[in-house]
Amino acid sequence: MINSEFAPDRLLADASARTGGLQDFGPGNYREALAVLAQALELEARLSSAGRGMLREKLVAQLANRLVVEEHCKRFPEILAQPVDDPLVIVGLPRTGTTLLQRTLAVDPQFSKAHWWETRYPAPLPGEDPAQPEARIQRARAEVAAMVEHLPQLLAIHPLDAEQADEEFMLMEHSFLCAMDSYVNVPSYTAWLDRQDQTEVYHYLKRCLQFLQWQQGLRGIAPGRRWLLKSPQHLHTLELLIKVFPGAQVILTHREPASTIPSLASFIHTLWQLYSDQADAEAVGEQWNRRMARALRHAMAVRELLPAGRVLDVHFEDTLGQPLAVVERIYAFAGLDLSDAVREAIVRWLADNGREKRASHHYTPERFGLTEAILQRDYAQYRSRHLRARA
Repeated sequence: MINSEFAPDRLLADASARTGGLQDFGPGNYREALAVLAQALELEARLSSAGRGMLREKLVAQLANRLVVEEHCKRFPEILAQPVDDPLVIVGLPRTGTTLLQRTLAVDPQFSKAHWWETRYPAPLPGEDPAQPEARIQRARAEVAAMVEHLPQLLAIHPLDAEQADEEFMLMEHSFLCAMDSYVNVPSYTAWLDRQDQTEVYHYLKRCLQFLQWQQGLRGIAPGRRWLLKSPQHLHTLELLIKVFPGAQVILTHREPASTIPSLASFIHTLWQLYSDQADAEAVGEQWNRRMARALRHAMAVRELLPAGRVLDVHFEDTLGQPLAVVERIYAFAGLDLSDAVREAIVRWLADNGREKRASHHYTPERFGLTEAILQRDYAQYRSRHLRARA
């Protein structure tokens, strides 16, 4: 094991010191994951000086969160009794309207949801009352502002907002068994990750959702009838999502891969640039096209085994062109009532948050080594099943 500032023992010790000496990081294979990741960070990631500092802080903060989560679960056993077993989960390739759908539905208080600041800072900071999270919100606002200042093109790709509903990906990261290669080029870690049983990722996600729901109750926020979740990550492990959340229903979003994969590559490349001055665009294209093609094939296979009523297909063109009709289909699918007041709120939100209000996202597939021949090779089955009938 390389002796560096990423060595697991040093990370764990710093997290413990930050939390006043807490020692229980909770269940899971996080130590081995950290060891594999540390090796890859030193040998493969080509981190910049600033990137090293930011990434190390990210890891220590996540470990500190784990310590605080466990401490609260011990002190307040009602946390792990919080019901979160039947979320409505939006799943699909990135750039297929998943964020738009989630934020549109999040207008309705029938849904429990997590804002970006909650997924980034799920645990109270030292000395912070869990019922008064202003320090975390301020820290998240500052972090978003700094990211946008450093890489302003982020906003053209993803409408980053500390106080909007966002995906649970950063909660899943706390297992350290979930796609840290979104931020850096660490192929040995990625290969190791692909061999692991990721069930514990979902058990830890459930723990985090219970903790967030408990904190929301302290702030006077009544729990919704169902959690509203969203992450493309679930394409890789759809069966585990259903296993850990047995009442989950899935909204599966679809769009032509030629419009999604190069855009995703641009997004990942932008994230890599936060941490490295040598982010390789073609490496991004090869890795993420391969991973997402495999994830789609896996999700299609799992979907074949699920009973009717578990999955609803939604196409990107419909989400943009007839959003209210899509919303109505989703409510019928989920067995929820769409009140006139919520319908009006959704119409207002859509009017205020149209894509035209953000800068255009400029990229070319060629920069990432992506061609139509590659996309046809990797997505022919998906196109045949989900797109050709609409052409």
